[in-house]
This record gives sequence, structure tokens and C-alpha cells, in this order.
Amino acid sequence: MGQVWDGDTDRMCACLTSIPHPSLQSLARMEAIVNLYHEMMKCADPRVQGYPLMESPLLMTSILLTYVYFVLSLGPRIMANRKPFQLRGFMIAYNFSLVALSLYIVYEFLMSGWLSTYTWRCDPVDYSNSPEAIRMVRVAWLFLFSKFIELIDTVIFILRKKDGQVTFLHVFHHSVLPWSWWWGVKIAPGGMGSFHAMVNSSVHVIMYLYYGLSALGPVAQPYLWWKKHMTAIQLIQFVLVSLHISQYYFLPSCNYQYPVIIHLIWMYGTIFFILFSNFWYHSYTKGKRLPRAPQQNGVPSIAKVKAN
Repeated sequence: MGQVWDGDTDRMCACLTSIPHPSLQSLARMEAIVNLYHEMMKCADPRVQGYPLMESPLLMTSILLTYVYFVLSLGPRIMANRKPFQLRGFMIAYNFSLVALSLYIVYEFLMSGWLSTYTWRCDPVDYSNSPEAIRMVRVAWLFLFSKFIELIDTVIFILRKKDGQVTFLHVFHHSVLPWSWWWGVKIAPGGMGSFHAMVNSSVHVIMYLYYGLSALGPVAQPYLWWKKHMTAIQLIQFVLVSLHISQYYFLPSCNYQYPVIIHLIWMYGTIFFILFSNFWYHSYTKGKRLPRAPQQNGVPSIAKVKAN
């Protein structure tokens, strides 16, 4: 089990519980929002202070808001009277680069605790400055940073005029996940809350390998027989994440420092499992495949609801 901020357990564990819970009326006031922000920032892990984007949430929030504005408004208007870009060479390099990055992230998560000191049950965040704990901080930040790189997925859709692929679910997922993970890295980088990031990166190795091979064109088609299993892989991801995080609710005791993160991960895994199960049912069980949209990023429309 991990150490907790050089023995300062009470201060850390009480930090979020001390956040005021004002009424709806007071939440509407800017003063209450500012106070809430300052209380949360008191819980910040000082070890991430020097990492890019981690000084305050303003920069990363600005990036995500710009992303949403571009993919929903500015981008389609810019491309309205232009021919779609092909971007084949870029997509090949981009997808295979993310395969390599995802592999590295999985390896670092394993070597930062999951293959050594972690129990795979109730694992608190190690707030010490041990080499393993610092390594976990680094890979947690790297996972977060990879979510910002993956915003390029949607930019590719826009530049190739595949606007049908820019669904609410896609944009919501790509914008909310980095924003919520920023707070996770800022406050609790590691522990049992990092399991879903490791699993997600493992799935991304498979997904971006598929996208990269697809971008190669017909030469790679004989090696893409496993595309029909992509949804099943996603469902397995959400099952694993939900099962792991659900242990928290059945353990006699667990000293993971921030239960709110556990609740959010459980909600995330459950909601997306339901969404993908519904997709699976209508696409395969009922035999009613979704309408085939033009391919984007080398991937047929089956991937349009993917959770990266």
C-alpha cells in the first residue's frame, strides 16, 4: 500500500471533504465558484506543479473550449466551400505514433506499481517521493497529455469533411475526459484510480493499430479481419474497469484518499458499457447494422461511437 504525503494523511483526506457544498442559489454566484476552486487547489499534489498544463486549469480548459468551438462551428464553416483533405500520409504517421505512445504508457503504468507494489484491490495514492511514486506521477500526466493529442481525431474528421462522425457522444467524450482527468492528475495521480487509464491505453494500442492499418489502404485489408471485434474489445474494457472499481464498495475498509474519484470512474464505466451494449444489440443481435457512412481516418462507421 502506498504512503500518503509524508504522513500528512489527515490534511489530505480531509481536504476535499472540507469543500463547501453551497445551495444552488449561492453556486450561481461567482464568489462561491471561486471559493470552490481555491479549496480544490489546496488539495493539489505539489509533485505535478512543474508539468506542462498543470499550473492551473485555465490553459487546458481554454484548449478544450477552442476544440469544441472548432469542431462544432468554425471548422465546418471553414471547410464548407473547400474540397476535403486526404491526409493519408499524416493519418498513417499519426495513428502508428499513438500505437507506440499507448504501448509506452501501458508499460509505465505496469512498472510504476501495477506489477510491483499494487494489490489490484484497494491501492491508495503514494504521495511519497520514491522513484516508483514519481514514475507513476509522470505516466499519469503522460496519459492526460495523450488525451489532448487525441483531439486531432476530430480535427481529421472536419478536414476530411466527415462531419457525420462528429457526434455528440464523440465530442462530449473527447472534451470531458481530459478535463476530468486533469483534476485526477492534479490531486490524485496514481492508486486504484489509475487502473482505468492503463486499461484504456491498452485498448488504444489495438484501436490505433487498426486505424493505422486501415489508412494504408487496400494493401492492409486482408489483415483487418478483426474489425468486427472492436466493439467487443470496448465492452470488455468497461467491464474490467467497472469490476475493478466496484471492489471499493464491498471491501471492509479502503484508505483510498478520494472516494469521489471512485464514484466518477464507476459512473463512467457503467454509462459507456450501456451505450456500447445498445450499439452491439442493434448492430449485431438484431441484425440491423447501422447505416454505413463514408470512411474516415480509414475506419468505417462502426467506429463512430468509439470511446477513446
